[in-house]
Amino acid sequence: MKKIWIRKAPFIIAIAALGITALSGIVMLLWNNILPAVLHVTTITFWQAAGILLLSKILFSGFRGRRHMGGMMWRKKMFGKWQSMSDEEKEMFRERMHCHPGHEHMGCC
Repeated sequence: MKKIWIRKAPFIIAIAALGITALSGIVMLLWNNILPAVLHVTTITFWQAAGILLLSKILFSGFRGRRHMGGMMWRKKMFGKWQSMSDEEKEMFRERMHCHPGHEHMGCC
C-alpha cells in the first residue's frame, strides 16, 4: 500500500500545482478584466492573485482536514445514533427538533 502512494505522490503534487496555477491565473484574469473598470482599482500580478486565493482560503474555510468537509463525520455519527434509537426515542427526537427555540413563529410550541 505504501509503494502505491510513493508512485502516486509526484502526480498528485503536479496536479495540485497545476490546479493552484490555473486558479491563480483565473483570479488574476477576472480581477484585471472586471474590477479596474467597475471599482477603479489597480491591476494585480500572478503572485498577488495567488496571495488573494490563499487569503480567501484562510478566511473562508481555514485549514481543516478533508474529514470536516461537508459535515460527513457529523452525518455518519448521527446516522449511527439514529439506527440505535428505539421508535419512541426517534419520535421524541423529531418532536424536540421540530419545537426548539426559534420555531415559535411556526405555531408548533
